[in-house]
Order: sequence, then structure tokens, then C-alpha cells
Amino acid sequence: MGEATFRYILFGWILIAVVIFIVLLFVAAPYGRHFRKNFGPSVNAKPGWILMESPAPLVFAFFFFSSVHPLSAVPVLFLIMWQVHYLDRAFIYPLTLRLSSKPLPVTVLVAGIIFNTLNAYLNAYYITTNISKYSMTWLSDIRFLSGVGLFIFGYIVNRHSDYILYRIRQHTGQEYGIPENGLYRWISCPNYFGEILIWLGWTVATWSPVAAAFSLWSIANLVPRARSHHRWYKETFVDYPDERRILLPWLW
Repeated sequence: MGEATFRYILFGWILIAVVIFIVLLFVAAPYGRHFRKNFGPSVNAKPGWILMESPAPLVFAFFFFSSVHPLSAVPVLFLIMWQVHYLDRAFIYPLTLRLSSKPLPVTVLVAGIIFNTLNAYLNAYYITTNISKYSMTWLSDIRFLSGVGLFIFGYIVNRHSDYILYRIRQHTGQEYGIPENGLYRWISCPNYFGEILIWLGWTVATWSPVAAAFSLWSIANLVPRARSHHRWYKETFVDYPDERRILLPWLW
């Protein structure tokens, strides 16, 4: 891929994220608790989620190892960070879904496959074509250290928050309830807050325009969805805490 072609693709990728953000402010993506039957054919949530998320780890690994470059420490660490998140998201997280979970619309499934494939390719492409940037000195660079720290913190927040939701389903037998522990004391969607931190950390650690575009995509998708979740909680549970914010403790 030529440099000019890469820039055009990246610009288009960012532009689509902005459009998606605007659309999702008005229309909640129709899966999970916001599922709507009139949104076309759908598939079972568990295999659908695996199929949708699996291109992220598989495509990244394929292009990472098929590109001609030396296997130096920093790019391998980036590979590990990516796979730690997405192997869990694609093959472990779906196992926590209830068999009765709402189905996944085929349109969402296809859109997710396209996004995960292109996003994984672009991130792997940038890292493997900028190997000289990621020399051993990058390990002591403040961008790498702070980015990895933010990634790890976001990962812990995200997984702990998902576990709290899983425990609600396990203990009550209900698919949804009011989560009470962890950051749920202050915000409605700490799982989304954690995931945004993961990709902001990834952006800082890689110092990559592609990673920055991915962070923008994460914000464009998760901020409107957190807003929709917060509204759903307040409409569904009359005793939902009034002081709880959407995504940022004490702020919003």
C-alpha cells in the first residue's frame, strides 16, 4: 500500500467514525438490551458474537506474521496487548452470555466483521511498516510507559465491570439488574469507560495515527451507547440511583 493510499483510507476511516457517532446519538445500535425485532434477520448471540469479533485477533496476527520484518520486542509486546484483549473478547466473553440473550441482528454482525477486519489490518500494517520507530529505546519512552499503564488500567476496569454484570445474571437468573459494585457506584457504564481507556492507552503506547482513529471509533460507538444504556436503566428501574452519571464519575 502506498503512503498516499494509506492516508486516504485513514481519512475515510475517520470520517466514517464521525458519521457513525452522529447517527448513534439518535438511534441506539439494535443489539443487546436495545434489540429490535424489526431490524431484519438475526442470529444466536453467542456464535454471532464469536464470528463478529474473531477477525480482530486473527487478522491482526495474520498480517503481523506475514509481513517481512524482524521480530523485535516492542512490536511483539503490541501484538500481545492486542491479543490479550481480543482473544478474550472474541472467544471467552461470549461464553458468559446467557443462552436466552437477545439475538444479534445480521446487519450488526456484518458491520462488526467489516470493522474488525479493516481495523485489525490497519493497526497491524502501521506497526509492521514502522518497525524502525519501535526500537528498544521505545521501551523507556514516556509514551510507551504511560500508554501501557493506561491500557492495563482500562483492561482491569473493563473486565471487572463485565464480571459484575455476569454475576448479576448468575445470581438472579435475570438478564439485567442494577449493578452496584466497582465503578458502577458512580457511573452506568464502567465497562465502556474501561474499553475507551484501553484504546486511548493503545494510542499513546503506539503513538500511531491508526490507533488514534481506532480510539475515535471507540468513542463514537461507546459514548452514544453508554448514553442509551443510562437512559434505559432510568426508564427500566424506578429505584435507579439519581446521582449515578453516564460515563465520567461526578461529571457526565
